[in-house]
Amino acid sequence: MSGPGDWNRPEPQRLIASFPLAVLLLAPDRAIAGANPAAEQLLGQGVRRLLGRKLENVIDFAEGHVAARLREGDAQLFARGSIVRIEGQARRLDVMLAPVAGHAGWQMLTLHAPVGVEALGGDGAGRDAAPLRAPEVLAHEIKNPLAGIRGAAQLLARSVEPRQRGLTDLITGEVDRITKLIDQMQTLSRKGTAPATPFNVHEALRRAVAVLWTSEESPPPVEEEFDPSLPPVLCSPDALVQVVLNLLTNARDAGRCARSPRLLVRTRFASGIRLHGALGQPPVPLPIEIRISDNGAGIDPQLRDHIFEPFVSSKASGQGLGLALVQKLVREMGGRITFDREEPAGLTHFRLHLPVAAAVDATVGAVAA
Repeated sequence: MSGPGDWNRPEPQRLIASFPLAVLLLAPDRAIAGANPAAEQLLGQGVRRLLGRKLENVIDFAEGHVAARLREGDAQLFARGSIVRIEGQARRLDVMLAPVAGHAGWQMLTLHAPVGVEALGGDGAGRDAAPLRAPEVLAHEIKNPLAGIRGAAQLLARSVEPRQRGLTDLITGEVDRITKLIDQMQTLSRKGTAPATPFNVHEALRRAVAVLWTSEESPPPVEEEFDPSLPPVLCSPDALVQVVLNLLTNARDAGRCARSPRLLVRTRFASGIRLHGALGQPPVPLPIEIRISDNGAGIDPQLRDHIFEPFVSSKASGQGLGLALVQKLVREMGGRITFDREEPAGLTHFRLHLPVAAAVDATVGAVAA
């Protein structure tokens, strides 16, 4: 019979790596000496970029007493809902600080969002889901005119010239996609997601740009910087098109106030971003980045902490459901959505990070085994 001492105990480093809260190891000079995957995700940077950087150059602690305690090598601290700025974005986080026993001047810093963390496999609905049930009431009334639009497009397709057939096909395809999304919106508050398949992100981007260009007479030029080598992501194609279209539309509207509006779309492979899995599942890398940028005035600082909440909008006529729906759909695809402001360039970036289809399949297979 074997006792507890014979168990295959997990190593401390693995325990910290699996910890769902962001953990930073600080050297006596407050340089970052270690970071777990949750910290990489929270800070939006990989551990290689974080190592050696001074804490104050990565995180700005707005409250003076918190910043002062962090400068004390042997201090203990717990600050609930403290205001911090990460890459210029203000957030409220629970901050916990403790000295490392037996190592003078060394500290462990833990950061945690009071409202909880996103997790792969969760429904992501939470308290924000109830307001999103409002579209259920209008779903039937919206579907009726959509059916009429689809029928009219099919009739037009019979009489237009072949070179114009692409526009009628676009109308028909968009009506079908919106109809499917309405069906999804009726179940936003329930668990379960749309079927996911491997999909090329550039196909979603080109479809969304085509819709944007046909929606107005003088659309802004779209600057594209695509990495054609990116592998497929595992997602709901219709949902991904909707997410990108919402972000493009917001970027277009934000840039209207600029003297020379710019709308930029970029795809790239970004390492170091991970999403924590449900209990017992390993973190899933999110290396595929879609970045949509505009040179508008940026988001009102008072709204930055709430921009993804329902009924929060910076537009005078906005309903505040677009970004709430975007976040919901992105969570269902096992990804994450963030934004930041690049002041020197005058650009606002929305970044969508998604998993590679093969990586998700491999993770699920490992857990099942």
